[in-house]
Amino acid sequence: MRTGLTLLGAALTVMLAGCAVNPVTGDEELMFFGPEKDVELGRKYAPQIEKALGGRLTDENLQSYVNRVGQRIARVCHRPDIAYHFTAVRYKGINAFAVPGGYVYITSGLLEKLESEAQLAAILGHEVGHVVARDTLVAMSRQIGMTALVAAAAIGDAPGDVTRAAGFISGVLSLQYSRDDEKDADLVGLSYMVQAGYDPSGMVETMRILQELQTVRPIEFFSTHPNPESRISYLEERIGGRYAMFSELKKGTEEYKQNVLDVLTSRRNHGEVAEPNTP
Repeated sequence: MRTGLTLLGAALTVMLAGCAVNPVTGDEELMFFGPEKDVELGRKYAPQIEKALGGRLTDENLQSYVNRVGQRIARVCHRPDIAYHFTAVRYKGINAFAVPGGYVYITSGLLEKLESEAQLAAILGHEVGHVVARDTLVAMSRQIGMTALVAAAAIGDAPGDVTRAAGFISGVLSLQYSRDDEKDADLVGLSYMVQAGYDPSGMVETMRILQELQTVRPIEFFSTHPNPESRISYLEERIGGRYAMFSELKKGTEEYKQNVLDVLTSRRNHGEVAEPNTP
């Protein structure tokens, strides 16, 4: 009975939530939960999502470096009041994920393919864009359904909650945003990285790296993100029209090599970067 009442209360909260203004686009959107629910969901599920991705890479210098870059992005985003968490995980698939409430994950597989700090900032900026726009909750309500999302938000310790939690986690890890959401996240991520002091060409370079990898064999990134071909076009147009004078900003190629690539190579040679199960 307690679980049923909890779900009923959550459902009523959803129906009363109404509309909210997307801080990225300025558009009014139907929003099922208040911003505090994003943080609650992220805090509740982040440890399980992290575990599903093989856990944190154990090198704290690498983690600190990724977090520093992410925090530079977070300070200039539309929602700097959120406590953002940027974590490198052991999973070898090439991907990055945003979880409601400011939790952002980047896989070791993707870290190995990037070449500069500006490219890392591009990935993290894109994911912060999803967090700020609250795209995850909107997309999940569409893909796993409002009933499942309300159930996940109301989970406690009752029987069956583990199953609902597993459904939420699976939904996050397989989430597909709309093309409009992805474009908005690309463009706002581009804005964030420039404001944070990074060369905007890092965003296009990242898309070209992913495009080249895709020509060799399908990569996981494109199971949750659109192909970069069309994205490169509008990014180059935006850079040429708005950010052409910022080409002297930080690339950070050597810093990235020292803090990420050299560390991953060393740990892989010692058998410390194992591939966990597929999420």
